[in-house]
Amino acid sequence: MQPRGDTLNATIRKALESHGNGAVTVLSSLLTLEDALGYIPPEAIEEVAHLTHTTVNDVWGVASFYPNFRFEPPCEHVVEVCWGPTCHLMGAPAVMKEVLATLGLNTEGDTPDKRVTLKFNTCLGACAQGPVMSLDHHLVGRLTPQEAGKRLSGVVGMKGNRSLQ
Repeated sequence: MQPRGDTLNATIRKALESHGNGAVTVLSSLLTLEDALGYIPPEAIEEVAHLTHTTVNDVWGVASFYPNFRFEPPCEHVVEVCWGPTCHLMGAPAVMKEVLATLGLNTEGDTPDKRVTLKFNTCLGACAQGPVMSLDHHLVGRLTPQEAGKRLSGVVGMKGNRSLQ
């Protein structure tokens, strides 16, 4: 469950205060919020502008420039499939195809029932284990397409269904 109202504002302030060590920039503040909340709520834009002594427009400019930032809460589960060079050469395209089929998606995004957010990632930092997938921030490497589908089915409780719909 995502925090709302005063709880959300307190969570935003706490995340930004804990980030105060070292250089504080608009980008580093947005990254901190994305890590803490899984997305950047509209309420956070003003807080970042205040913290970094800049304007709301400047903060939106940075936030909207980077495609990895989310502006809506992620789903219950987050799945990332690495498609970086090493994982690509080691079989990521077949893993990606199986994950898409298992989730009933055509590309990355959220499943219609909001149970799974799928993201393609350029590097999950485990090249020696490629192809790699992250399931709710737990890395799984040396995946075959079949193992990826099996692991994903277990995480989201699909029991072999090819679609969450």
